[in-house]
Amino acid sequence: MDKLTEGYGLIEGPVWDESQGLIFSDVLLGGVYLLDKSGGVSSVFEHRRGIGGMAMHEAGGLIVTGRNVSYKPFDGGETKLILDRNPDANNVGYNDLTTDRLGRIYVGSLGSSPVFDDGLGPTPGDLYFIDTDGSSKIVAKDILLTNGLAFSPDGSVLYHSDSSRKLINCYAVSESGDLGRKQEFAVVANGVPDGLVVSEDGRVWVALAGGGHGVAVFEPGGRETEMIKIPQPMCTSVCFGGENMESLFIVSGSDGSNSKTAGAIYKIDVGVAGCPVIPAKIDLPD
Repeated sequence: MDKLTEGYGLIEGPVWDESQGLIFSDVLLGGVYLLDKSGGVSSVFEHRRGIGGMAMHEAGGLIVTGRNVSYKPFDGGETKLILDRNPDANNVGYNDLTTDRLGRIYVGSLGSSPVFDDGLGPTPGDLYFIDTDGSSKIVAKDILLTNGLAFSPDGSVLYHSDSSRKLINCYAVSESGDLGRKQEFAVVANGVPDGLVVSEDGRVWVALAGGGHGVAVFEPGGRETEMIKIPQPMCTSVCFGGENMESLFIVSGSDGSNSKTAGAIYKIDVGVAGCPVIPAKIDLPD
């Protein structure tokens, strides 16, 4: 395992872009960054804090979460609002997201902030579906702390971390984008499930935050078969990328470490390719 960079507060939202490298956010200290293929780090977007989830968009830019779901172009153009929050309906913002094969978006809302003190106690959020025409609807409810989202290789199952309940849930996915009944996929014993990805052989790779110290690997039936350790307790997310998509990028935060800037990125080659996450194809507001 290689440590590629460090010095961040809370790294989240890793996205692999074949033309650029690994894009990631720093939730606490702000900004979105690019770790290029030569190992250099540069700023993509400055200042914005709280970005927990990101996805590429086919127009050239990123879909990002936080207080809302927005599109931010790489060329520095205008940020466009995709889906706003609604505090009156226990929606104070959004966290992880993913896309399906049609470029539609699934994104979890937050009933209270897991990072910033908003004076609210633990409050469940919902799971939203954003169609290609920009319309949205709730497709699942009662997620106490929404986190990682990823599809099975054939797109028929959506996996979803509920960190506060230490659960990884799963849903059957219909062609319309609607989800079936929430089912328990796995219970996490050490730490809490955060970001997750799926490999082409159907295994689910889950970052374990809150003292988890790494990535747990689950077979499609839900049995844990492997643990990839990192030196830090706050393992926040994972992303496949690199040559042949067989490198696993593991990102971390500073919580539980001796420094407030201990967040780092690690890479390990795992010998299996990750399922590709295609760019979002939703219509952008004028």
